[in-house]
Amino acid sequence: MTALTGTAKAFRELHVPGDPFILPCAWDVASARLFAEAGHPAVGSTSLGVAAAIGAADEDRETLTATASLAAALRRTLPDLPLTCDFEDGYGDGPGSVVDSVHETFAADPAAGLIVDGINIQDSRQGRMSDASALAAKVTAIKEAFPALFVNARIDTFWIGQDNLGEVTSRIDAYADAGADGIFVPGNLDLETIETITARSRVPVNVLASARYSRSSLAEAGVARISTGSLLYRAAMSEALSSLQILAGDRPAQTANVLSYRAFTELG
Repeated sequence: MTALTGTAKAFRELHVPGDPFILPCAWDVASARLFAEAGHPAVGSTSLGVAAAIGAADEDRETLTATASLAAALRRTLPDLPLTCDFEDGYGDGPGSVVDSVHETFAADPAAGLIVDGINIQDSRQGRMSDASALAAKVTAIKEAFPALFVNARIDTFWIGQDNLGEVTSRIDAYADAGADGIFVPGNLDLETIETITARSRVPVNVLASARYSRSSLAEAGVARISTGSLLYRAAMSEALSSLQILAGDRPAQTANVLSYRAFTELG
């Protein structure tokens, strides 16, 4: 399982500090296909979108089966596209159980290895940070079991509202030492903070798409990957509500910028 598949190698090579790629995060096959047809070189999943689809709360460890089903469907329909998935906190407290969860969710067969090329795994659950040693142990165990898998270690200090850059940089070192292939620091970060993070990290840095900064600004700050997270799912749901409100207001449906029915029946 040490050899990189074509998609795994391609996914790893996308991570270039200073030349970030945009990772659109899908919630179903149709959204992933649309993102791929738009020319994006890889697709991720959004745990919020997956959780919402089954009526679960995000980060509640209830999406393992749904994540497995989505990953399998995406790999079947987009066999040549690099694929990474949100994996919450690993769906377990200990390294062994997390490795079992990765295998249960993404194993294809012994010859083919895993059906995904990467995962995000985070160091918080339901708004509470875990000790850095807990995620570090999970990362090490995953990398020992699945060396080709790109493990993106997500640091949630800023995400849950703790403004502590020193804690973030300490966790960057801990997770890189544990074998993480990338670092993900979500939150509404300013460029100075992002530059500090990218300068400190020995592995590529991933941030969320920003309402404040363009891709080129994030590139100058040294970012290697820009994830949409749940943004595209929330944007789609917001547009759906807007369309419904127009109808409820006794106005004709607005369809000028809406994809046609045929566009979806012809996906693929």
